[in-house]
Amino acid sequence: QVQLVESGGGLVQAGGSLRLSCAASGGTFSSYVMGWFRQAPGKGRDFVAAITWSGSTYYGDSVKGRFSISRDNAKNTVFLQMDSLKPEDTAVYYCAAPSVRRIVTTPGEYTYWGQGTQVTVSP
Repeated sequence: QVQLVESGGGLVQAGGSLRLSCAASGGTFSSYVMGWFRQAPGKGRDFVAAITWSGSTYYGDSVKGRFSISRDNAKNTVFLQMDSLKPEDTAVYYCAAPSVRRIVTTPGEYTYWGQGTQVTVSP
């Protein structure tokens, strides 16, 4: 059973940066695709970014050029570097892993989820 724990959320002003971390345990981390999603109040869970075991990445349109996903397989950790943050980036951010070994972008294709970390961007 894979367990995911996010950290690094907080309050930041528009234009600022945050770095989220997701520590994984209970599985073979290096073989998993890892993804980040976010959910704003009253809205659905949206795809943010994903990374394969070898480091190939894919991003949602709204974060391209501002966010960067990376992973450290030796530390079983995936990161989300968020730069040039906007108020519309305010959401709970979730780390997730699918059961398939390819990048997928819909929440239903992800099996394992963390508890989420709040990111709030003030104007």
